[in-house]
Formats: sequence, C-alpha cells, structure tokens
Amino acid sequence: MKTVGEAAAELGIEAHVLRHWEQVGALTVRRDGNGYRVYDDSALEQARTVLKLRRVGLSLPEVIAATSPQKAAAQAVVRAKIAALENEIVRRQQAMTFLRHTVECRHRYLDDCSECATFVREA
Repeated sequence: MKTVGEAAAELGIEAHVLRHWEQVGALTVRRDGNGYRVYDDSALEQARTVLKLRRVGLSLPEVIAATSPQKAAAQAVVRAKIAALENEIVRRQQAMTFLRHTVECRHRYLDDCSECATFVREA
C-alpha cells in the first residue's frame, strides 16, 4: 500500500496528476479509514495503464473510453487513435519529402519550381 505521494514518485509523475485522474474518472483509488488515498497493486497497475495511454497520445476522455469494460467501445477508441497516428505519419512523411526537396531545389523561390509548387498546392 502506498500513499499518493509514494505512488506518484514510483510512476515519475506529480501527485496532483493522480488526483486529477481520479477526479475525472480515469482512475479508481480506495480510501483508508481516514479518507486518505491508498494505492494497492491494482490501483498502481491501473495508474500505469493510464500513464502509458496518455504517453501514446490518448486524451483523458479517450483513456476512460479505452479502459471501459465494454470491449467494443474500448477497441473503437484505440482503432480511432491508430488511424489518427497513421494519418499523422503520412502528413509528416509528406512534410519531410517537401523539406528535403526544398533543401536540394536549385530555384530561389518555391513558385519558380514546378515540384515545389505542386507540394504547396497539395497542402
């Protein structure tokens, strides 16, 4: 059993983050007889899951949905995040292609180069 401060230190985050996760419903934490939060192994594992999902880009509402006991709803949220990440990868690859071309382009202005102009119009 750990206090909120001990749990936060173990996870490498601030205690207020754990309190916030509990407040918005992303984390369930038991209270002792004095009303203090008590982080047992289950609560710590749940917090690790929330932390990992946050680090891979899910918002707190998405985390809550992704950890829902309703598997279909949880999977839908994760699939949507995967699609968004895949789209972001495509956009970043296009940006890198454009930037590589502009570095190597012999034209002074983008409008002077048909390839640069094509990249710009694709925005």
